Amino acid sequence: MADPRERARLLDDGLRLLSEYWNGGLEPPPVQTPRIPIWVAGRWPSRRPVRRAARWDGMFPIELPDPNALTTLAAEVRELRPDDAGEFDLVAEIPPGGDPSPWSAAGATWVLTSFDSQPHEEQVRAVIDSGPRA
Repeated sequence: MADPRERARLLDDGLRLLSEYWNGGLEPPPVQTPRIPIWVAGRWPSRRPVRRAARWDGMFPIELPDPNALTTLAAEVRELRPDDAGEFDLVAEIPPGGDPSPWSAAGATWVLTSFDSQPHEEQVRAVIDSGPRA
């Protein structure tokens, strides 16, 4: 099933069902209220995933070129969401050793380090050691 429109329709149906399950279809119900947060991924610069994500709790944009793109995305999400919609997370990925500050300033609520599929242990330890302190 490679048709993007069909995949999008199935995703929307699946997210609706998941929300219904969490709103009373499961026992015991989730502890988080109003439900477990749902983040939707979408490839930059496609706008349909932005509209989908704005109906939920967050977005994990893929292939953002720079923090300016995230600023644009954050503004678009603010326009799409009602004022009383609650918090919305925007996730940014940076390479090991990257500076999270510009991404945070652009509106990222989460900044994740992106590693190759088989990272070297030293590289992972270096990122952990340089991370925020509790």
